[in-house]
Amino acid sequence: MSKNSKVLNLKDKISGNEVDLSLCNLTEVPVRELALFTKATVVDLSCNNITSLPPEFCNLTHLVKVDLSKNQLTCLPDDLGNLTSLQHLDLYNNKLTSLPVSFSQLRSLKWLDLKDNPLEPGLAKAAGDCLDEKQCKQCATKVRDRETDGEKSLVKQSTVSKT
Repeated sequence: MSKNSKVLNLKDKISGNEVDLSLCNLTEVPVRELALFTKATVVDLSCNNITSLPPEFCNLTHLVKVDLSKNQLTCLPDDLGNLTSLQHLDLYNNKLTSLPVSFSQLRSLKWLDLKDNPLEPGLAKAAGDCLDEKQCKQCATKVRDRETDGEKSLVKQSTVSKT
């Protein structure tokens, strides 16, 4: 299959500002193709077999809403914080145990679901249950703030170790 037909197939999955790639048996995110559609700010990648996001995913700074629920993600890219426009992130039912330090840079994030992930205890406590809209909004704030505190302590530790 040529790259052009892949782009055409992606065009078939676009409706307005949304790209629906759910239930496509994807094992990786078509980042190059998504980068061509900067008007597509909402991407649904749920119910696939994605195990990781390539570092280039973090260059898709136009994304506002990303659904990665029901995949096999074990980690997120270190530069996830580059997605500064991101407001809604669904990571429900993956295999995540932690988040990258840059998560604290997601200042626009208003909604986050980390339910049904084997999160490390401190992160699980901050994330909460996320059973409704209000709890998912609280999850975004608490997790981002927790990661901000973690980032500050990392900076503090590296400053101490340099002296």
